[in-house]
Amino acid sequence: MRILIIEDDSELANGLAGALVQSGYSADIAGDGQTAIAACGNTDYQLVILDLGLPDMDGIDALRCLRREGLIAPVLILTARDDLQDKIAGLDAGSDDYLGKPFELGELEARIRALLRRSQQVDAALHYGAITLDPVSHVVTVKGRAVDLTSREFAVLEALLRRPKGIVSKRQLFESLYDFADDVSLSVIESFVSRLRGKLAEAESDVGIRVLRGLGYRLELNAHE
Repeated sequence: MRILIIEDDSELANGLAGALVQSGYSADIAGDGQTAIAACGNTDYQLVILDLGLPDMDGIDALRCLRREGLIAPVLILTARDDLQDKIAGLDAGSDDYLGKPFELGELEARIRALLRRSQQVDAALHYGAITLDPVSHVVTVKGRAVDLTSREFAVLEALLRRPKGIVSKRQLFESLYDFADDVSLSVIESFVSRLRGKLAEAESDVGIRVLRGLGYRLELNAHE
């Protein structure tokens, strides 16, 4: 497993790389955003660790660029900027997890293992009605037209598509989005579902998300209530 560490603090980056190598990973270091973008264009990384305070660009902008350039590997943001708005911006830009500094190495490695396990559970494209979701390319189409979803909206839709005729509880959706998120309320799922329903309706999908009070959510054909 090859990991890219995007971090301008050379002491921290070298220490982290050394620890990851001892744990059996291969680790490269990029000290700025442009170097990281070039590295991802030349090497197939299985995971990226990203600091937001880069010398040449904001880490959020670097992340957006990496996703536009086709990076599908999970991204773990590792930064001292850990207020709620920064977390939301990072997740919406395409990160898969967020860990504030200072941190414990054991927790970081546990998060890395969880992200790698999740990324390896990749199946073929999922279909329901006019919706097609490709877990590899992170592309969702309705009637062949791409639908722009955030990473969290994508994860909610993927969880529902994996049980197209079943009910998925709010807790199940929450656990499919977060590994270590005790400070995030379960009610955040309602916001993701609401935004996802709106985007599917705007795309003129024949699939809606039915809210079953006290039970959870279920995909239904021709249902937008």
